Amino acid sequence: MKQADADLKLSRTAFADGPRLLADIGATHARFALQTAPDEFRSVRVLQCDDFSGIVPLVRSYLEDHPGLNLNHAALALANPVHGDYVSMTNRDWQFSTDEVRRELGLHTLLVVNDFTALAMSIPGLKPADLMQVGSGTAAPTSVIGVLGPGTGLGCSGVIPTVDGFITLGSEGGHTNFAPADEREYFILQYAWQTWSHVSNERLISGPGMEIIYRALAKRNGVSVRDLTSQQIIAGALKDQDALCKEVLECFCAMLGGAAANLAVTLGAFGGIFIGGGIVPRMGEWFLESPFRARFEAKGRFSSYLAEIPTYVITTPNPAFYGVATILSEHLRGRSGANTLMDRVQSLQSELTPAEQRVAQLVIEQPRLVLNEPIADIARLAEVSQPTVIRFCRSLGFQGLADFKLKFASSLTGAIPVRHSQVRVSDSTHDLSAKVIDNTVSAILKFRDQLDVRSLDRAIALISKAKKVEFYAMGNSRVVALDGQHKFFRFRIPTSLYGDAHLFTLAAELLQAGDVVVAISNSGKLPELLQAVEAARAAGADVIAITSSQSPLAKKATVCLTVDHAEDSTTFLSMISRILQLLLIDILSVGISLDEQNASLVLEHKGNGGSQESRRLLISHLDS
Repeated sequence: MKQADADLKLSRTAFADGPRLLADIGATHARFALQTAPDEFRSVRVLQCDDFSGIVPLVRSYLEDHPGLNLNHAALALANPVHGDYVSMTNRDWQFSTDEVRRELGLHTLLVVNDFTALAMSIPGLKPADLMQVGSGTAAPTSVIGVLGPGTGLGCSGVIPTVDGFITLGSEGGHTNFAPADEREYFILQYAWQTWSHVSNERLISGPGMEIIYRALAKRNGVSVRDLTSQQIIAGALKDQDALCKEVLECFCAMLGGAAANLAVTLGAFGGIFIGGGIVPRMGEWFLESPFRARFEAKGRFSSYLAEIPTYVITTPNPAFYGVATILSEHLRGRSGANTLMDRVQSLQSELTPAEQRVAQLVIEQPRLVLNEPIADIARLAEVSQPTVIRFCRSLGFQGLADFKLKFASSLTGAIPVRHSQVRVSDSTHDLSAKVIDNTVSAILKFRDQLDVRSLDRAIALISKAKKVEFYAMGNSRVVALDGQHKFFRFRIPTSLYGDAHLFTLAAELLQAGDVVVAISNSGKLPELLQAVEAARAAGADVIAITSSQSPLAKKATVCLTVDHAEDSTTFLSMISRILQLLLIDILSVGISLDEQNASLVLEHKGNGGSQESRRLLISHLDS
């Protein structure tokens, strides 16, 4: 079977909404996989980051091998701090907006997390065969875990158990100051000081750091050497038995042991310290006899404290996949606006085995019974074996029955459908109220995922600097324009509203450079409005259109804020699209209030007898 055909089959038969793209992107290599079910990763491929100019070309290169793949969700583990939407990588000249990348790749979901946060999240699920224990100690159950990993840098994190699962620490502990433990390490530190005023653990306890240690010890020993990479140093020590390379490895492992001990006492990591990254696993079983564990326990009065804490090397390939998959799975299960689990069961039913279909039918017909009964009774009622019930749960992306029941319970009590539900003549007031609210909420959530942040930024900048703002709108859109006029006027921006088609062009011809028109229209086809927009642009003014992305108005505007909800306003009263237009006005208002150049305009002055006594922010979304 061809790869593309295999992928298409997987997209239908594994997760209900298709395979999930996972990646572990370091400074040098990027590892990709398609997750087709819990703990199942296929099409693993390693790409060289140097071959690509950014994240999008990198991901697209991997996806070229999978044409026609039904891909909705992805998660990237990145060797970089991740705070908010915008990411600027420290080890590569790559910058990107997570939301812009999501839209460029056509994904519903894109998560970007720190690579050691992902590695930390993988640890609770690792099995003994995935680990190599170094030294003594026994992991205490439900205790904090520490994670350390030398590679191109030095990753650092921790895992804190809670009653609801695990919390990972987004730590940059690799950048703490390096502390030498003997004269030889002090010499290495002095050598590094010749280049850097601040020498962190990462500077020395990493692949590039191993190369610094090699040069420093060569100088200390009076040996003339050529530069070697960390891979060559490890091979020189373990394969060629080179004396200098062996000394470098011993020194490196001792330094790592000291850093691991500091992390252990800082976190109280009685759940163990786990060593990941690309350096230590290359040393194999030699690491067991290295100075790592001896240095780890060499903590003076706290030696007995550390002797109780086990240390492990993570030996399984691509462990970050497990962690980033868990993070993505948790996000999708808790995501507002996701399809109800009942919908997923129904959509997947035809792709299940006959035995699993009987479980699915029981879930559809008697959902409350499935929630309340143990696995033995569910299997008996569905006339299947208990392992079949587990396989059914795994087909939906869950670890087992308990995991499925937890999500299914919340799905039955309050899920928001993302599809439109028609109000029927027979609906009660309660039903029609629920449908109207659910339809609006689901439309808002979809609208949120499709927002063009760059266009919003441009619109906010134009309005913030505008000499005056004029709103042009008719019909239902005039209500939205009136709301905008009221809000912008409160920012002390000269604002006016025209709702008469005969006045649009007359008003537009009086505009000048620095003025802004906000044109609002569902269809974006009104001839008088299009003519006025052309006149405004000819006069040097900018035009912000709130309309459909495919409309003539959108093409004539300076900036288009798109509202593409499929509501036929020529036949029906505008309801949902009007709400979305009002949301855009609110977003612009909050954005203007945050603009530094207009910060003073966001204040409303309250007078008492003609004197100013207090000020308060106009926008309720802002912190007071």
